[in-house]
Amino acid sequence: MRKPLADKIRPRELKDVVGQKHILGEGKILDRILQSGCITNMIFYGPPGIGKTTVANIIAEKGNKKFYKLNATNASLKDIQEIVSSLDTFEGINGILLYLDEIQNFNKKQQQSLLEFIEDGRITLISSTTENPYHYIFKAILSRSTIFEFKPIEKEDMGFALERAVKIISEEEKSINIQLKNEAKDYIINASNGDVRKAINALEISVYSTPPDENYNIVIDLDVARDSTQVKVVSYDMLGDNHYDILSAFQKSIRGSDADASLHYLARLIKAGDLISICRRLLVIASEDIGLAYPNSITIVKSCVDTAMTLGFPEARIPLAQAVILLATSPKSNSVISAIDRALEDLEKKEVGDIPLHIKDAHYSGAKSLSRGIGYKYPHNFKNNYVKQQYLPDNIRERVYYEYGYNKMEQTSREYWNKIKNE
Repeated sequence: MRKPLADKIRPRELKDVVGQKHILGEGKILDRILQSGCITNMIFYGPPGIGKTTVANIIAEKGNKKFYKLNATNASLKDIQEIVSSLDTFEGINGILLYLDEIQNFNKKQQQSLLEFIEDGRITLISSTTENPYHYIFKAILSRSTIFEFKPIEKEDMGFALERAVKIISEEEKSINIQLKNEAKDYIINASNGDVRKAINALEISVYSTPPDENYNIVIDLDVARDSTQVKVVSYDMLGDNHYDILSAFQKSIRGSDADASLHYLARLIKAGDLISICRRLLVIASEDIGLAYPNSITIVKSCVDTAMTLGFPEARIPLAQAVILLATSPKSNSVISAIDRALEDLEKKEVGDIPLHIKDAHYSGAKSLSRGIGYKYPHNFKNNYVKQQYLPDNIRERVYYEYGYNKMEQTSREYWNKIKNE
């Protein structure tokens, strides 16, 4: 059985790991930890295929402890109990180093079962996760671990990994000569989106699916690379951290009036097929970030969203793009969300008091005997349909929630009401 190429080229030393220089470079934190030999509890966080497992294996092998490896996807409490039982054996005298891959798949009870042994140092935990550890990992474990964020691999480092893989295959298959064209290498790198494992897998498919020519040359050109990668990998998980990162970048780009960045993140969401999240976020943005600066924006966006939901992909991309460009290029105001949040905050923090009697419901017999509605002034009976009277409860009668935004629409409204109320 042929061993996968990604496993064949897996580095055995930190210096051979591509990327992650911010934590793996000479003199950086993980390098210093390895040199000291004092291995502490660690959590490696980042997208798949960027070296978390490789680095964890390297560090684990350097520890002077009994080494165990579990994948939380298929491990159980029984597996943990078996590991714990070895603490009382001669092999476990120096403690245990447990490498737990995909720790986010362990439930709270499974994570808690490790806590007692992590606390007293009998088990040193090195775990990896593709999800935000602050969302998925038990807080007591977080507080006893150092979190390291792994980042997508840069193009230069990806190229180095592919060249190394070509060299390894060539050394194994001595009868063939592999030629990886630059345009093919660039295509594989771009299609893999920072995931080294996917790039290596694409190269492996390219090599073993391409017959050698009469001179025993296997030429990996652009066409072969395209066939081997098929569709570019887009990093997106409907329930994961990346989902919220993209939506956050999407809204912040629209809020920042950058139409090009807004369209870029829309394209990512479209590529992932996440129509519902796009539509919900656009409707929120129309009120939260544009609001009264352009009140009609929510009407237009609602029409675009309804059209997109009716059409479905791929046509839905067109009305969605229309909504995004409209919102990104519209004047901005957050006066709406600021106003309602101030009002809600008062309900949480203040004793606001009762509704003034004169504006309570008075449409029933006996209301006057309860002083309901007495003294209420009907605004439409007055000039400009306005009369000054108290509406807020006594305790907060002077409270101001809505503040006019600095845009043409709201400033025009402010000038109108200043004129009316001061007459």
